[in-house]
Amino acid sequence: MKKLLLVSLFSLGTSLAATAAENAWTSMFNGKDLTGWKSNDETPNSFYVMNGVLKVATGRAHLFYVGADGKASFKNFEFKAKVLTTPGSNSGLYFHTKFEEKGWPAAGYECQVNSTHTDRKKTGGLYGVSDVNDNAPSKDFEWFDYYIKVEGKRVLIQINGKTTVDWTQPADWDPVKTKNSAGRKISEGLIAIQGHDPKSTTYYKELFIRALP
Repeated sequence: MKKLLLVSLFSLGTSLAATAAENAWTSMFNGKDLTGWKSNDETPNSFYVMNGVLKVATGRAHLFYVGADGKASFKNFEFKAKVLTTPGSNSGLYFHTKFEEKGWPAAGYECQVNSTHTDRKKTGGLYGVSDVNDNAPSKDFEWFDYYIKVEGKRVLIQINGKTTVDWTQPADWDPVKTKNSAGRKISEGLIAIQGHDPKSTTYYKELFIRALP
């Protein structure tokens, strides 16, 4: 009986440990270099690390998280990071996208990063789908928490713990008609950070992701 109980407890402990491992957050940025990331270098040297922070500057380019083995792909997930904008800067966080050598990514959705850029679409919006217009929930030169959760067809975005987007992709969603791109849909793919233009400088740190069932 004791042996059976011990075996049961061991099995339960192993199961709980496996579940905890599956639910653990994975660090995407080591604070030292761009290990696990791949830049398309449309504008060279747009992404570099300084003092433990990822600096995004110079011009249009995109940095894709490919993981340690280069095979990262996410469907249902939670993402969190700390972000800092500067006056007039514009950036973004793509999900369900694919690596492209140049241009704005055709696949996936963009979560906007913009406190004071002239674009009306501000931080915390799902760009062109469920926008936060005019009044940004973020301020320049202040670190803020960016959280994204994608589960099924639902997209949840929170800035500093406050929900800015809670949107579910409709069953009759037509990305070509709505966004003029067949790739603007819930699917599976990479996370990417956007470098927007030569006047845009943004900073990222403490980037983490957790896969969901």
